[in-house]
Amino acid sequence: MLIAEIAKKAKVSPATVSRAINQPAIVAPESLARIQAVMRQHNYSPTPLDRRRGPKSRKPDLRKVGVWFVGAKAHNPSLNWFQDQLLQIQSGNPRYRVDLSVLFSNTPNELPSRLAEAKLDGIIIQGMEPSAACLARLGSLPHVWFMTRRSTTFPGDFVEPNNEENGQLAAQYLKRRGHKSVAVISTDPDYSAIARRVRSFVQHAGEIGLHVHSILGNANPGVSYLEINNANGESDTLVRRFLAAKPRPSGLYVPVDHFCGTFFRTLREAGQQAGRDFEAVLGNFNPVIYHNLDHLPAAIDINLPTLVRKVVDHLMWRIENPGASGRVGITISPTLIEPKPTNGS
Repeated sequence: MLIAEIAKKAKVSPATVSRAINQPAIVAPESLARIQAVMRQHNYSPTPLDRRRGPKSRKPDLRKVGVWFVGAKAHNPSLNWFQDQLLQIQSGNPRYRVDLSVLFSNTPNELPSRLAEAKLDGIIIQGMEPSAACLARLGSLPHVWFMTRRSTTFPGDFVEPNNEENGQLAAQYLKRRGHKSVAVISTDPDYSAIARRVRSFVQHAGEIGLHVHSILGNANPGVSYLEINNANGESDTLVRRFLAAKPRPSGLYVPVDHFCGTFFRTLREAGQQAGRDFEAVLGNFNPVIYHNLDHLPAAIDINLPTLVRKVVDHLMWRIENPGASGRVGITISPTLIEPKPTNGS
């Protein structure tokens, strides 16, 4: 059986089949599974390794990569999420061979104290945006911005969730559920992810004929959102404003989830019942928070594992292509998770 025939049956290119035979570690798992299934079906055995042409299978080079949390105190356990995600990726795909260093700086105006001794191949930046002078001091070290809070003038590559699609998905969901008056409710309106989701929701909800209320908490200028405390005290104020809104919103969009537990509890204490008086959709899906809520609303998953894979992939590309010019921006679409219907519903 020819490689071209395997490629046609597996719906991939002949080059992908060649890589699956010679370098399976660099082939996407879904494609590799289809190729191997076709080969088994047709009893295809590749030519022995010592007689093959082309590149031989080998482990990718180990890269020393840093994740720099800007505006965060060292050893903050809440920032272990990147390491956890990377470990899951590495266990499922050996091509992600990364020796990870986690670095911190208290302000955007300083480099991490351990940066020089880490001897990194590249760095992922997360948190507050480093100052221009700080970025200049990175020199030729490949770096990629990750997640939100990037300004429009940030000069480098970036990988981030699509916050505009997040707001649009929420508006479309509430419209489809039959709501005519809706509200976006959140603390921390200055946080860039929240601001972009709010703007997108308000604009799109208006475009599809919904009456829109914007109920936002106090601004926190200069706050590092890596160190932010849950603004649970604002829930009372937000609920009072929700109850006073005319016409009363029945569909709620909560663009982030760090305060939603307290917010839903305050709604319940005010006599508001989920499913009867309101229906909510969350703009973020964190299983630890979500499964501890008093009810399970719809949620929008920003697809964090995909984001981590993409930022690592792109940093590797930058490391391997130091002379590539231009600025690359990558956004990852979110996914709506609708609640499972309860018995009798």
